Amino acid sequence: MKIVQIGVVAVLLAAAVAYAGVGRPGSAHGSAPPATHGVTVMGTASVSSVPDRASFSFGVSTNGVTASQASAENARKAREVIAALLGAGIPKADLQTQDVTVGPSWNDEGRPDGFAAHSSVVAKVRNVARAGAIVDAAVAAGANESSGPSFDRSDRDDLYRSALRRAFADARAKAQTLASEAGASVGTVLRIEESSVPKAPVPYEARAALDSAQTPVEPGTEEVQATISVTFSLA
Repeated sequence: MKIVQIGVVAVLLAAAVAYAGVGRPGSAHGSAPPATHGVTVMGTASVSSVPDRASFSFGVSTNGVTASQASAENARKAREVIAALLGAGIPKADLQTQDVTVGPSWNDEGRPDGFAAHSSVVAKVRNVARAGAIVDAAVAAGANESSGPSFDRSDRDDLYRSALRRAFADARAKAQTLASEAGASVGTVLRIEESSVPKAPVPYEARAALDSAQTPVEPGTEEVQATISVTFSLA
């Protein structure tokens, strides 16, 4: 008899639990927050500017019977080029040796005929208007290789932030257009992703003209571009 009574109690408890869940699915499974509706758009903008800085590489190549002879002659000419750049107004902090090499040289028949030495220095010109005069000074001092300029802006970070602001405005305008077509309105920003980095300095190949009064260097214009991805909520 005791066994039968225990079984009846167990059945009643199971029924009570089942009844408590009827009509209350939230209590049984928990409540999920309502899905947030939004729209994701890309915003792109650019800012034009005239470069105000330029970098050049000036090289010196020499030959000698021995490695030490070629190296010594190269060092002498390199010092003269560096002195000319300093004299032309380039601060020492804006001069950086790029490479120094010494190795065997070969004739047209593929046989060794001595040694060749090479060195180069990069000069940062912070006044583009002086770039032509800087090139001429280096070449006149003995530089027999010249490449550049690589243009840049001193306020590139400020220009990029300006492009970012314009890119965000572009993204919002696109979101508003899409929301209007969907019969909704743009709400708060849910997510922002920066999709690009500031544009790198623009390289421009140039060669020093020995017979000109001053080598012309035209900076032209360049674009600083920004691209972002923005997700807006929709109301």
